[in-house]
Amino acid sequence: MHQSVQTSAPLVEALPPRKPPRRWRAKFSDALRGLKLGIRGHSSFSVHFFFAALVVAAALALRCDLLEWCILLGCIAFVLTAELFNSSIEALYHGLDDLAKARGKACLDIAAGAVLLASFTAMIVGGLVLLHQLAVMLGVL
Repeated sequence: MHQSVQTSAPLVEALPPRKPPRRWRAKFSDALRGLKLGIRGHSSFSVHFFFAALVVAAALALRCDLLEWCILLGCIAFVLTAELFNSSIEALYHGLDDLAKARGKACLDIAAGAVLLASFTAMIVGGLVLLHQLAVMLGVL
């Protein structure tokens, strides 16, 4: 015969108490600190900012309209965001031990490739927008 064994312990372990939700102010403070760390920690940002300043100056000189500004600023944000993600992966990578670094090298390369792709895409889109506006100003179009 089969005997059933009764246990008094619950089958599901009690969950730890839930943390109170963080305030928006704390979230924004953390995000701004992360932005500062990402910008200050990597020299690639100076290159991206230099080209972003050139694009803004060209857009001002060529008197771009609202849609063109939106496209150009979106491209700039696209590249800077990709660079921030790359920087965060680099920061994680540098905190790893040697064995984990050997396995994580591909992640670093993929993140750098994402920045390269974002930069090339922004360069092409920005070039098209600015060249079109230049052509309009010169009366070619």
